[in-house]
Order: sequence, then structure tokens, then C-alpha cells
Amino acid sequence: MVKNYFLLLLIIFPVLANAQLVNIESKRMQTDSVRFALNADFAFDYTNNDGDKVNQIDAALTTQLKSKDLKKIYFFIGSYNLIDSKNENLQNTWFLHGRFNYKLTKILRLEAFLQAQYNQLLVVEQRNLVGLGLRVKWVEKDNFKGYVGNSYMYEMEHSDTVNTTYYNHRNSTYLTLSYFPKSNKFSVANTLYYQPLYKDLSDYRILEQFRLDIPLAKWFRVFAIYNYYYDSNTPLKTEEFTSNLNFGAGISIQ
Repeated sequence: MVKNYFLLLLIIFPVLANAQLVNIESKRMQTDSVRFALNADFAFDYTNNDGDKVNQIDAALTTQLKSKDLKKIYFFIGSYNLIDSKNENLQNTWFLHGRFNYKLTKILRLEAFLQAQYNQLLVVEQRNLVGLGLRVKWVEKDNFKGYVGNSYMYEMEHSDTVNTTYYNHRNSTYLTLSYFPKSNKFSVANTLYYQPLYKDLSDYRILEQFRLDIPLAKWFRVFAIYNYYYDSNTPLKTEEFTSNLNFGAGISIQ
């Protein structure tokens, strides 16, 4: 007999009256005049399959703050995922990202960022990095926007599997496209990253994310997200990739 209990909580933190709770990843490029935004969620899943118990925890926090003149943007993302059985952790991952964005011209911005992440299922379990670069708004229409960015990154990669730690100088180039029709029946966003080593261009990573949002009401939406990650050269001298497809629902308060 299988018993399954699922709890999903959207956590709304106390904020100022002009603050908004929004999906930053899909709304950041569309809400140019919004100074503060925050989105947080938590999910817990408990499964009992004839005595074999599995707990799953998912938590995420995203927040963005802009200066009064809208030239400075402070952006933070944090997430945590744990799948735990009686005998072991089946999955344990976390991700932290902080970014500062400064508007130089109408289409050009300076970016600086810090990032730390851990995934026990990958050969490179832990990666920390710091970076600096430029972001260009190369197209802006009523229902379509596109950004391209290029950055220098200094990173640390650690692998418990082979007990190695590498320090690398890496380039990061990304392209972001978003489309939101006037009908507001759906919106799509796609981001592609390409990150080669400066000293060896054959050693690179590709990160891809595609997101589809379908609003069913002004405050309620369903969504689908596809993520793909590829590493051409791991510490084991092998290729590695991961992918996942997520479906969910969320609320927006504005």
C-alpha cells in the first residue's frame, strides 16, 4: 500500500506596501520600473511504500531590489532540494547566486556576481565562482525582448569522487529571449549559456533553460520548465549531462 502526502506552501514575507511577489526569472525583464520583488516557496513530500519511507524537501527564494534611479539592481537566488530515505540521501543539492547590475547606458549594463552550488549526484559536487562582465539589451519590442551577456569568471571546482580541486579562468556567454503576447494567454522564456575555459576551448559547459507560463487567472498560473546541463570534460575525463522537466503551479500578487 502506498501512502503519499504532499504539502505546497507559498510563503509571502512581510514587505513594504509597494513591494510585489512575482516570479523573478520570468518577470525580471518585463518589470523595468518595479523596485522590489520577492518570491519564495516551500514543498514537502512524504511517501510510505510498504515501510520504505522517502521524504522530499524543496525550497526556493528569489528577490530583487532596485535603486531609486533604477540604475542599480541587486539580485539574489537561493534553492535547496533534499530527497531522503531511511538509509541514505538520494539527492542533496543547493544553489546560491548573488548579482549586482549597474546601468551604463539605455542598452548596456555592468554585471558582477558570486555563486556557490552543490549537487551530490554530479562528478563535480561543489562549484564556487566570482565573475564580472557586460549585459546588452539587443532587442526590445512590445512583446519580445532579448539580452546577451559576456563575463569573465574565476571558479573553484571540487570533486569528492576523485578527490581533486581545480581553479579555472572561464568565459561565460549567455543569450536570453522572452516572448509575451498581448493576449497574455501565455509567455515563454529561453536562456542558453556557453562557458569554455580560456586555456582550452574544448573544455566547456552548456546550460539551457526553457520556461512556459500559462496564466489561468490574474493571480494564478501553471508552468513547465525544462533544464539541460552538459559538461564536456569532468575530473574523470568524461562527459556528463543532466536534464529535468518540471510542471507546477504558482501565484502572483501585485
